[in-house]
Amino acid sequence: MKVLTAAQMREVDRLTTERFGVPSMLLMENAAARTVEEVERKYGSVASKRVLILCGRGNNGGDGAAIARQLTIKRARVDVLLLCRVEDTQGDAKSYFEVIRAIAETDSNLRLVEIESSESLAREAAAGPYDLYIDAIFGTGLTRPAAGIFEEAISFLNEKAERSSVVSVDIPSGIASDVADPIGPAVKAGLTVSFTAPKVGNILPSASDFTGELQVAYIGSPNVLPASSGSQLSLIEERDITRWLAGSRRGPHANKGEAGKVLLIAGSRGKTGAACLAGAAALRAGAGLVTVATAESSQYTVASHLMIECMTEALQETAFGCVSNDASERAFELSFERDVVAIGPGLGSTEEATRAFVREATSKRVRPMIIDADGLNSLAPWGPDLRGSPELPLILTPHPGEMARLVGRPIAAVLRNRVELAREFATQHSLIVVLKGSRTLIAAPDGEVYVNPTGNSGMATGGTGDVLTGLIAGLLAQKKDDPLGAAIAAVYLHGLAGDIALSSKGTRAMIASDITANFGEAFIRAGGDAERSR
Repeated sequence: MKVLTAAQMREVDRLTTERFGVPSMLLMENAAARTVEEVERKYGSVASKRVLILCGRGNNGGDGAAIARQLTIKRARVDVLLLCRVEDTQGDAKSYFEVIRAIAETDSNLRLVEIESSESLAREAAAGPYDLYIDAIFGTGLTRPAAGIFEEAISFLNEKAERSSVVSVDIPSGIASDVADPIGPAVKAGLTVSFTAPKVGNILPSASDFTGELQVAYIGSPNVLPASSGSQLSLIEERDITRWLAGSRRGPHANKGEAGKVLLIAGSRGKTGAACLAGAAALRAGAGLVTVATAESSQYTVASHLMIECMTEALQETAFGCVSNDASERAFELSFERDVVAIGPGLGSTEEATRAFVREATSKRVRPMIIDADGLNSLAPWGPDLRGSPELPLILTPHPGEMARLVGRPIAAVLRNRVELAREFATQHSLIVVLKGSRTLIAAPDGEVYVNPTGNSGMATGGTGDVLTGLIAGLLAQKKDDPLGAAIAAVYLHGLAGDIALSSKGTRAMIASDITANFGEAFIRAGGDAERSR
């Protein structure tokens, strides 16, 4: 699903009206109808509920007026506070405010109050409490912090209303549509109904922290318009993962070789857990055969703690128990016999012999490769000549600290510009970047960036990145011609498994192996009953 900027959304609306003949008033009416549908889905029938709608003077306020009319038809008791005079509004918004002003003259269930001072806002706001509060103050056109009576209205919603009862129309008021961080005071919504497509401020932290539950409502714009808008940012949907799983599902007569072979080069003295977590995840991902190649002195520990279905191989090591560059020849032999290689978890990166091993393994790779953790640290800063290709794709899975080392930038700069930096790195080096964190990003070589909606703060614990590396490797081994799809599916399913674990473990007690333990349920939820078929 494409994520649009404010300018792209305006163009979609313009073309919807001019090219496809859909009146702008009808778009506003449809927006209201879809919002009321989402409200009733979440909160039940609105009949007899008391609803307060705070409206600004623009089209977002007009949406609020149209919502008021729809709610009144359903016999809700609605108070509309317009933060200006009706005469100060324009276009379709003004038309709708005139409509509800006329309705209010004959229907006691609807009140329209024009708010022109802080005193009148405080007086009317005190008329509550209300069952629901609808935020229709600002839409996608906001470019500067809310001030004056608008800031006071936002503060009222945040201080007096339970967040769970606040519904924002299109985007929480105070959030700038195109900015990932709040630019000033903003409404904290329990539900946001965004029209046609999500906006940047709906989905990227920390602005998305204000969104609450996000629902995207289709109000009449043909699907071709968002798709052709020029946006290179997309929100991953479950249906994307359902299709990918269907295309990678093993046949009824498949054998283990056809299900894919993974080589995981991981682990060192004192860091064997990372190798075990990644190996178990690759196997649970559905790969037919998984081999963990690790430092010689770590092999016994890895073999004794890893799932018994995994194989292990010993690699020559340094005096400190890390894989040595002397192991390169054996690693290449093992690579030739596998479909996918993942390298890095727990490998260690402080010894030059290990760093040299990683550089040689990467530059002379013979199979698609996923690089994580110490594999990335061994390659930092990233050399200009190390590139991916369609024949030998590279998938990197850095967290912000590792990304900062790869690009030679402070972590704060990475966090401020996650989308831009991930896109730039992916296109510059023709590879796939999985930039981990809240709202993990997947950047493709063609400049497209995909935002993952699954996952939770309980996953902020050691080993979850190792699990993701194994999952990507296991999925890619089953569908070797689609590394981008495998990365997207793995990130989504990894987060979904974490969300499933959340229900029984909570955020505090969750550990990385809980995520792997819920892979099966995640596959079934996303893939349906076909994931159970024989």
